Amino acid sequence: MKKRPTTRRTVMLAAGAAALVAGAGSVAAQSVDIRGTVTFAGGAIIPQGQLRIYLEDLAIKDAGLRRVAQTRIESDGRLKTMDFALSQPASDTPASRLQIVARLEREDGWLLARGSAQIKTIFPVQITLNDVIY
Repeated sequence: MKKRPTTRRTVMLAAGAAALVAGAGSVAAQSVDIRGTVTFAGGAIIPQGQLRIYLEDLAIKDAGLRRVAQTRIESDGRLKTMDFALSQPASDTPASRLQIVARLEREDGWLLARGSAQIKTIFPVQITLNDVIY
């Protein structure tokens, strides 16, 4: 059997295939563990704004360090429910210490609504936003 000479193209194809396999493995390892939905009180449409959802470890006293995961979703003011996903922290934090908080803010940062839910072992998590009264 005659051996083909190694060309630049062969090396590049092999490197690309190896990178693809390595990338696929790391994406599979980054699973999203916490899923849920956000609704507005009374089944109303969620107003337009920035929905900030974050996971807090309630045992941490410093509010700046308490957030262990977060995500942002834009609300266009047309939906009654919005789905979200958060990565669960890598630590061995007990679920009883974790809370998900959702804040709906206007573009200028003014808080419109807030809701929260304790983490349980059953997903999806359901959060109901309530109007904030100033």
